[in-house]
Amino acid sequence: MNKQTETLLVNQVEREFYSAYLYLAISNFYEEKGLIGFGSWFRKQAEEEKGHALKFLDYLHKEGRAVPLKDIKAPSAEFKELREPLALQLSHEKVVTGLIDGIYASALADADTRTQSFLRQFIDEQAEEEETAAVLLGKFDMLSESKVGLYLLDKELGKRE
Repeated sequence: MNKQTETLLVNQVEREFYSAYLYLAISNFYEEKGLIGFGSWFRKQAEEEKGHALKFLDYLHKEGRAVPLKDIKAPSAEFKELREPLALQLSHEKVVTGLIDGIYASALADADTRTQSFLRQFIDEQAEEEETAAVLLGKFDMLSESKVGLYLLDKELGKRE
């Protein structure tokens, strides 16, 4: 593994923890608005992102690399409307996809097949994350004008395991 790939992987640990922190902030926002299903969905999303961070950490350790932990910047949780966090989620997932693609490109340029293999799970995951975020935003746009629609969407999101 070249130094650039190592640095990008180490940075990704912090970015995955930031994602978890961001989704926890979104969960808090929805909980405080009384949308318990939305809050629960984003709390589970935060846990998933934390798991991703730990996978990157474990991979680096398996490869014999040190992983200095960095400060996690608090995300801005100043949302003015219910749609805003959903749009933020979609744009954030696109940023994360770009980061993963950058790490993969570095590993590819170095013929680092182990890191390429490790990253494939995240490439697949990001395609799923972007699709899920886009579908959720679309459902919100379709249903949110109706209090009943918003209620039903909240109930649906609360069923996430």
